[in-house]
Amino acid sequence: MNSQSAAPTPGPGFTVSCGYGTDRGLSRELNEDSLIAVDPVFAVADGMGGHEAGEIASALCVRTLGNMPQLAAGVRSATAVVVQKCILAADSEIRNATGGRAGTTLSGVVVAEHMGVAYWLVMNIGDSRTYRLSGGEFRQISVDHSEVQELVEAGRITREEATVHPRRHVVTRALGTGGENEADFWLLPIQDGDRILVCSDGLTGELSDEHMFRILSTSEKPQDAVDALIKEALLRGGRDNVTAIVVDAKTA
Repeated sequence: MNSQSAAPTPGPGFTVSCGYGTDRGLSRELNEDSLIAVDPVFAVADGMGGHEAGEIASALCVRTLGNMPQLAAGVRSATAVVVQKCILAADSEIRNATGGRAGTTLSGVVVAEHMGVAYWLVMNIGDSRTYRLSGGEFRQISVDHSEVQELVEAGRITREEATVHPRRHVVTRALGTGGENEADFWLLPIQDGDRILVCSDGLTGELSDEHMFRILSTSEKPQDAVDALIKEALLRGGRDNVTAIVVDAKTA
């Protein structure tokens, strides 16, 4: 397991700190997950494709985001329009490098400040996920782009049935595949004590929302929460690559 904690990053009126980690899991030969956890961008990309191609796709995705001047370390002025342009650049990089043989999901948050107010700008494409624990309430912010999510929304299966459905890993939107590459966005004001979880489906495939909530609400430090989440996912089977980022925000 690769993990490392990030030092708090000061901002006007609040600080952000994070922990992150990734593990190949117990069944996969390669780790096709990639992550970026440098303020203002905290995101997970889950690659998919042939041998090594998914790894290339996810790495190119987070590398492209990290190289964008609008998302440079400490810059907190990004908008959804700016982030979508960065995502389109990543999509192009992946297609050029892999010839459409590979793709990747992307989910996470960008810390943004507008008119003196700080926000979580949540982005999502695919079935990696972003959650928020705020005021004791834990909920998924992102909405999966997947076949089973469409079945749930159509009322044909329940959320519980979706977790074991044979097509639960089939995504309907991804980067690098030549298909739809527009992300969904949510803008949430940052509240004191907010805790964000960004993860690949290797975590949510093993742990229920209730299980993740218990770990997030009882781990004081973000890195402790990440380590506990990944450990539990491995104990419960570790059938896929597992990646998690936990981001805390506190008023200064």
